[in-house]
Amino acid sequence: MKKDILRFSSPAEAGVSPRAVTAFLDDVADRGFAMHGFLFLRHGKVFAEGYYAPFQKDEPHRMYSVSKTFVSMAVGALIGEGKLKLSDRVASFFPDKCPPDLHPWVADATVRDLLMMATPFNNQTYTPGDPDWVYTFFNTVPNHPAGTVFRYDTSGTYVLDALVERITGKSFLEYLKEKALLEIGFTPDARCVEAPEGIAWGGSGVLCSARDLARLALLVSRDGVWEGKELLPSDYVREAKARQIDNATAGHRSLISGRGYGYQIWRAFHDGYSFTGMGGQLALTFPSLDLIAVFIGDSQGHQDPYGGVVEALKYRIVDPLAAGDASPDPEGEKELAERISSLSLALPAGEASSPLAKAVSGKSFRLNRNPMGITSFSLDLGEEEGVFRYETLRGPRALSFGLGKYVLSEFPEKHYSGIRIGSPAGRGYRTASAAVWTEEHKLALRVYLIDNYFGNLNVTFSFKGDEAGLSFEKTAEWFLEEYSGMAGGRTED
Repeated sequence: MKKDILRFSSPAEAGVSPRAVTAFLDDVADRGFAMHGFLFLRHGKVFAEGYYAPFQKDEPHRMYSVSKTFVSMAVGALIGEGKLKLSDRVASFFPDKCPPDLHPWVADATVRDLLMMATPFNNQTYTPGDPDWVYTFFNTVPNHPAGTVFRYDTSGTYVLDALVERITGKSFLEYLKEKALLEIGFTPDARCVEAPEGIAWGGSGVLCSARDLARLALLVSRDGVWEGKELLPSDYVREAKARQIDNATAGHRSLISGRGYGYQIWRAFHDGYSFTGMGGQLALTFPSLDLIAVFIGDSQGHQDPYGGVVEALKYRIVDPLAAGDASPDPEGEKELAERISSLSLALPAGEASSPLAKAVSGKSFRLNRNPMGITSFSLDLGEEEGVFRYETLRGPRALSFGLGKYVLSEFPEKHYSGIRIGSPAGRGYRTASAAVWTEEHKLALRVYLIDNYFGNLNVTFSFKGDEAGLSFEKTAEWFLEEYSGMAGGRTED
């Protein structure tokens, strides 16, 4: 039988009110956050878990900067083997990437400096178009000594995962699987997006399931030990989740920022800590409550960087639990189970139909010159689904969507990156698209790209007689660049 660190219980066994979890789900829904899935664990067991259609249990999901914590644990494993030290200067491992006149602030940067986001740079040193991201780190002019000031710098993490690969001959994720992850039930074929030079992108690229993330969080909460075996060096794990550097450089703090930073792990409210990734990828642990909360989603473009999920967690789950364990509530558990079974991706607010739909359906609109390079468009609107057809300077395009519901399709661009940054996928990204009428004359189309890369596009069509105004707003890292701006035109009839 396959080993798995995950065990399961009920809210009652965990001492958590099921109504608190339902209230959390209501709160998140009210905030409009595109949640993809969640797990709550207490006393080492999962007591609530759910996925928002079309997302499913055990499917790979892009973890973005949560990937950094995986890199940290791989570095810790190397330290535990005696093959690396926190005090090692990273430049010593990459003589082939360093210039003859390497700047002393870069030369002095240690493994520990990079782990705690104290590189000598104020931003990441690479761009997606750079062919060698490690090279950029050692050939960019720094602006302060390493180890002095916290500054979020993904290029430092990338150099660390490249270092792991250089020492072990395998990617940081494959190495970490062998050392610890496969022992706790981690998905064997989990993988990582690659940088242009073919090295796994540990700063952002891990693709694994929400359960896999929960497995890592649970192992870290136990200081790297499971079933009496030290899978990760306990001393290192304890250091990694402790406060190593002040990260309130702006003088402010939020629930998971400005409270200190460990080794690629954020300190959080209620004396907790967090694995944190763009778009709402989170694994928060609260040792005093023996509670772990894992979330996956896409909050990109939301006014709160994590979609308000952390705030909802605090007020709906953590604060009530800190006040004391809950009593059994069978009816509340039944209601929670029903709620979880009906979860689906958040829809924009509006109506599935409008009296204007028949009047505009099938009409072709010629557009004036615009940033998107779209010359004309039409909407084919049925009872439950529609198609957005448009001509671009690159050729014709079509995107299917649901009316008041999501429809799965492929986004009509095939030149976006595949598993390696900068190398075209040669296919459209998997997409979930839905449209609603926000006013009688205005159709809002929301497009979620839910592939190895996450992003979203909001297209608003507003009709005025024989004229139309369009707005394209995208939120995505390094793609959808040609879908941003406004356009206007009139019918061709």
